[in-house]
Formats: sequence, structure tokens, C-alpha cells
Amino acid sequence: MSSRAMAVGLVVATVLTTALTIWLTLGLYAQREADQRRQDILSAARQSALNFTSLDYRHYDRDSANVLAGATGDFKKQFTAQTEQLTRLVAENKSVSEGQVLEAGIVRSDENAARVLVVADSKVTNTAAPQGEARTYRLQLDLVHRDGRWLTSDVEFVG
Repeated sequence: MSSRAMAVGLVVATVLTTALTIWLTLGLYAQREADQRRQDILSAARQSALNFTSLDYRHYDRDSANVLAGATGDFKKQFTAQTEQLTRLVAENKSVSEGQVLEAGIVRSDENAARVLVVADSKVTNTAAPQGEARTYRLQLDLVHRDGRWLTSDVEFVG
């Protein structure tokens, strides 16, 4: 085998190795990015569900502000429109709801939108149930990616 053929073979091998390395690196980067997006979506959905199921009449302004901070679109409009009525209702009934997210799973997602199912429990105390009442919620949350954050755009009670 001539030295020229060996040199060509070495160049070809180097180019192929470099191309394979770049391809694998890009694939790894894309996988890490997708994993991070999934974690960000689940984290935002869990926090939104926790905020939504944890409300206390003694500081309802703060609690409702937490819900709104993670909201957008129709959900934000609806919650805002009901805030005055909810504030009065929660205060009259001395309602306290301590939420806990049990499970969350992504139904579908892409770079800009996601749908997440969340199972949450809460212990609710109020004037009608001073000893507390356990409630389980199955929520479907739609989220959108805006300004670097995942925000809840819709909440539905399911099943």
C-alpha cells in the first residue's frame, strides 16, 4: 500500500470520525434539551396545581396572586374575573385548602405548548367542615411557553 493511499485513508477516517462525533454530540444536545423541557413543563404544572389547590382565606390575596403569576390566556382572564367573588366566598367560609401534588405526567408537548395531567390531594377546612375534608383532584393543565416560562393557559377537572 502506498503512502499516498494511507494518507487518503487516514484523512477519510478522520473526516468520518469527526462527522460521527458531531452527529452524536448534536443528538446528545437535542436529547438533553428535550429532557430539560420535560422537566420544566412538569415543574411548572406541579407548581400551578399546587398553587391552585392551596388557598387560605387569611392570605387569599397572596395565594390568588401566586395562581395568577403562573397563568396566562383564558385561564388568567377567568381566574381574574372570579377573584373578587372567590375572595368574598373564601373569607365568609374561612376556607383553607392545603394541596399536595401526587403525580403529574405529560400527555403531549412541543417547544411551545404542553398538556399535563395532574393528580392532587388537598385537605379542606371551612365553616361547614371544621375538622377537614380530604379531596382528590384530577386536573388537565394546558401550558404555553412564553418569555422563557411555562404558564398555565387552561385548567380542567377530569375524571
